Amino acid sequence: MHYWKDLAEVPSGFGPSVVTLGNFDGVHRGHQQVLTTLVETAARHSASAVAISFDPHPAQVHRPESAPPQIMGLADRVAALEETGIDGLLMMTYTLELAADTPEEFVRKVFVEALGACAVVIGHDVRFGKDNSGDLVTMQELGEQFGFAVDVIEEYGSDQPDAPDVLNGDRRCSSSWVREALIEGDVATAAQILGRLHRVRGEVVHGDARGRELGFPTANLSTDASGLVPADGVYAGWLIDQAGTRWPAAISVGSNPTFVGASRRVEAHVIDRPVERTADFDLYGQQVVVEFVQRLRGMVAYTGAEALVTQMQLDVAQCRALLSTE
Repeated sequence: MHYWKDLAEVPSGFGPSVVTLGNFDGVHRGHQQVLTTLVETAARHSASAVAISFDPHPAQVHRPESAPPQIMGLADRVAALEETGIDGLLMMTYTLELAADTPEEFVRKVFVEALGACAVVIGHDVRFGKDNSGDLVTMQELGEQFGFAVDVIEEYGSDQPDAPDVLNGDRRCSSSWVREALIEGDVATAAQILGRLHRVRGEVVHGDARGRELGFPTANLSTDASGLVPADGVYAGWLIDQAGTRWPAAISVGSNPTFVGASRRVEAHVIDRPVERTADFDLYGQQVVVEFVQRLRGMVAYTGAEALVTQMQLDVAQCRALLSTE
């Protein structure tokens, strides 16, 4: 996949291409449907399939005090977009200067002059250009003006052959729904909307060693880990180390109310660590991924370490049972 971070990086004379645009935070099932259609449409036109996205999220520029938390970090978003089979990704730096472009200026500069678009694939709710003044009708008019076709994609819904159970209602797949589920700790619903497990990525750092002292050593992620951290609680999930090995894990999110002064963190305890591979678990300094499968319980303050250890043993047993079917 070609990956451009600026219009100037796109080769002169690039094209023809079929393009789409969006923030694609989470790259959920709805996004995947658009991108799959993009790839199929590009194949029919013998063109390159190119997605246009933005970093930072426009809301972080226009209203940083109320911008939604991002579901995934930039590296994971790029990787997820690449997995859809697109040929190119233009990740534009979102600035107030870019936001001032009229819909016509934006389309001419990006779609036509830089990417040589012969077709555009978009949803009914597309908005673009200054003050989000451009919509579907605007795009269709610009298509007539500049000579590209406009293909409109229906929203991903329960009529899709791979639609998850959570879509039985009228609600459509959206990044806001994923955020809502994660903030509530409902990682199972988030995974259904995403079409994959939600993940957090970060460096393993030294903690206070309480887990090791209690017999449950954990990999502690740095506080600047990327990806939306779900609600406090204990989860079943996976730890993927820097070598790509995927380990079953019991994951704790929170400040551990049993101990005073603990800060909020993500900790993953690898279950049933093989004795012969002890060296594999020296993860300090590694960039690891933690994937969330299901929330087991919320955070509870226990009266002493003994009660906490008993509960942790139960948590690990429940994680083992859940993950054995994954």
